[in-house]
Amino acid sequence: MSFQWLKHYMPRSLYARSALILVLPVIVVLLVVSVAFIQNHLQGIIRQMTYNASRQIEFLIDQVDEAPDRGAALTRVEPMLPALQMRLRFLEPEEVPPAFIRWFDFSGMHVRKLMRAAVPQMLALRFNADSSVQLFVDTVHGPLEIGFHRSLVTVSTPHQLLVTMVAFALLMTVISFLYLRNQLRPITRLADAAQAFGRGRNEPYRPGGAIEVRAAGHAFLDMRARIERQIEQRTLMLSGVSHDLRTPLTRLKLGLSMLEDEAEAAPLLRDVDEMQRLVETFLEFSRGATQAEPEPTDPIEMVRAIVEDAVRAGKPVSLGALEGEGKVALRAVAIRRAVENLIDNAVRYGNRALVSVLLTERSLRIRVEDDGPGIPADLRAEALKPFARLDPSRNQDKGSGVGLGLAIVTDAARAHGGALRLAESEALGGLCADIVIGR
Repeated sequence: MSFQWLKHYMPRSLYARSALILVLPVIVVLLVVSVAFIQNHLQGIIRQMTYNASRQIEFLIDQVDEAPDRGAALTRVEPMLPALQMRLRFLEPEEVPPAFIRWFDFSGMHVRKLMRAAVPQMLALRFNADSSVQLFVDTVHGPLEIGFHRSLVTVSTPHQLLVTMVAFALLMTVISFLYLRNQLRPITRLADAAQAFGRGRNEPYRPGGAIEVRAAGHAFLDMRARIERQIEQRTLMLSGVSHDLRTPLTRLKLGLSMLEDEAEAAPLLRDVDEMQRLVETFLEFSRGATQAEPEPTDPIEMVRAIVEDAVRAGKPVSLGALEGEGKVALRAVAIRRAVENLIDNAVRYGNRALVSVLLTERSLRIRVEDDGPGIPADLRAEALKPFARLDPSRNQDKGSGVGLGLAIVTDAARAHGGALRLAESEALGGLCADIVIGR
């Protein structure tokens, strides 16, 4: 039997799930104990008390029936009433009121059931709010009202045990939840630190809590340190290689420019320019998206400025829908570089580009679409890797890059805890590239 459908009704947070695990058994135990107490103890006492009261009532009815008239009947039973703690009076048939028991008076309902079986002459039974009970029975002299206190047929304080049990259960639950919250706090701090690091922020974190949580915290710190070392080594390596290549390239360019045969030097100069462009791309990739701290940025204004700059540069770019308002913590330089790379790819492989922004309470989406050939679905994951060249699926007559454009965009998105998603553009028919960042 599958219980997958229960997942839709379960709480999502760790606090809520822990509270459910803590509170649910307490509620079940309270219900089981309450039902067992009512059925096995309380109802048994009420049954015995009602049986005793019904025998006394039957005795009074027999005494009344044996009397010649109402006056004689009252005179006959009057000496017995103080000992029985009851009172009697005769009524006319039309004076008999309807039965009355409050909906939550379970003891009264049980007494009514038992009294109806024990006293066949019963006409109606009323449990009043002042704890008085009125029993109306039929006699040979007409309807008779028998009044008594409900303590004769029910336990006077049946709720004391239940109230005490519920009060102590609530007290222990609160104490347990306070202790549980202290145990869960190190886990939430670890989750916050991991989430912040995933979004490119290095927040201070010190392991605490239980042994297992401390072990996970130390493992996270070791992992974070290794990742930072790898990023630093990658940056230093690419920066060093690219920087060292600049000097010989500059000498080559200077030497070629001094050749007398310009026709012979022109193709070589183009090769040198291409190599310099590759070096600049390597440097851009090596810098990555982790050089600045995130700052509150208006993504709509930033994208609008990027598109205006692209239009001034003669690129066929237009603005699409700009939905939402507010600011998001972004590394503006890295996101700007990422959007510019997407626009460059769009106009390189297509005839026009369309840029749109959707800002919601939960996420930021920057979308760049083109009318080019797009990227097949089975090659999109490969396209996000550094130095990936998917020229067979793109236009060759508009030039090709070094395969770092989408990798730079992916790095920028991941540094903000987001992702780059590639799909087919519904509006233009080409590639649709979405930078999605959670808020």
